This record gives sequence, structure tokens and C-alpha cells, in this order.
Amino acid sequence: MPSLTEIPNLGIQITLVAGWLGLILVVAEGLNRIFSVSPEISRKIVHIGTGNVILLAWWLNIPAWVGITASVISGIIAIISYQTPILPSINSVGRKSLGTFFYAVSIGILIGWFWTIQQPQYAALGILVMTWGDGLAAVIGQQWGQHKYRVFGSQKSWEGSLTMLLVSLIISSAILLTVQGNHQLTWIVSIAVAIVATGLETFSKYGIDNLTVPLSSASLAFFLNQVL
Repeated sequence: MPSLTEIPNLGIQITLVAGWLGLILVVAEGLNRIFSVSPEISRKIVHIGTGNVILLAWWLNIPAWVGITASVISGIIAIISYQTPILPSINSVGRKSLGTFFYAVSIGILIGWFWTIQQPQYAALGILVMTWGDGLAAVIGQQWGQHKYRVFGSQKSWEGSLTMLLVSLIISSAILLTVQGNHQLTWIVSIAVAIVATGLETFSKYGIDNLTVPLSSASLAFFLNQVL
């Protein structure tokens, strides 16, 4: 727990994070309720917008317990929203996907893991691969996906899958280049993460990729850097 001298600074940090999350929800809800934007679009706005909070948490060095607490609260809200239409921009009542809940869980796990070992870049990598990779893959696939294929009953598009691969590569390499520089290992790890993340997103059902993609991307990048 923070000491008395840390509380003012911690209060500012929490306010900034909460303000960012609140702004994303307000924008998504406004588009959904006022301008009748499709629920899928508003969900992607929340998906991408909230995921970027990991960068704010990393930059501000938010304590791990704050991130974990926030993920628990978000998970509870997600579960409630499956039964009660409190936030249509997040979930529709009766929606079969548990993606929003898994999203909150993955953030809590990654913060709890990598914050405690002073390696927050891996938590950021895992979350942002999911945030931007899956988010943009869904948008591109739905809007411009002309070449469809089916996996375990789920329809995908090659355009969406390629977007997931490229965005995952860009995110992974950008974070690793920033932290460890332009080395051969940086690119090996980034390519491996992009391929695995794309594969997991392709074969996922019921939103489980919101758990498997960030956890696998972060852990793969971490262990490959340790081993290689």
C-alpha cells in the first residue's frame, strides 16, 4: 500500500486513468445512443480505447494493486452487463461472447505478473497486440473482407487475418525496439509473437482470444527474450 507521501501522486495517477476510461465509455455510449452507431463499432471503440490505458499505467508507473483492482471491477461490470443493459457499447444482453470479461481478466493477470518483476513492457505488448490487432482485424474484415474462410464454424477473412498479423508485428517490434533496441532478437521475437497471436485469434470462439492472445503474446515475448 502507498505511504502517506505517495497518496497525492497516486490520486492524480488514478484520476488520469479513470478519466481516460470514462471518456472512452462516454464517447462509445454517445455514439451508440445518440447517433445509432452499430453496437459492434462502439464495442471496438471501447476495445481499442480502453486497451491503451496500459500505456498510461506504464508511463505513470501505476502500482500493480491499482491495475488489478481496476481489472476486477471491470470484469464484474462486464458480467453484469451480459444480463442488464447498463452499457450497450460494451455488451448486448444475451451476447454469447465473453470477450469483454476475458479482456479485463487478461489485463489483471498481465499487470500482476509483469509489474511485480519490473518488466511492464511485456504486459503492454500483450494487451496492445490484442487491443489494436484484434480491433483493427475485426473492422477491416467486416468492412473490406472479400475473401472469406471458415474455422470451427466461425467466418473469418484473409484481409482481417493479414491485418492481425501486420498490426501484431508492428506493435511488438515498436515496444521491443523502444526497450531493447534494434537487435536480431527483437525481430525474431516480434515475428514469432505476430504469428502466434494471429493463429490464436483465427481459431478462437466466444471471445476467448481476448484471454489467449494477450497472455500468449506477452509470455512468448518474455520467455523468448530470456532463452535466446
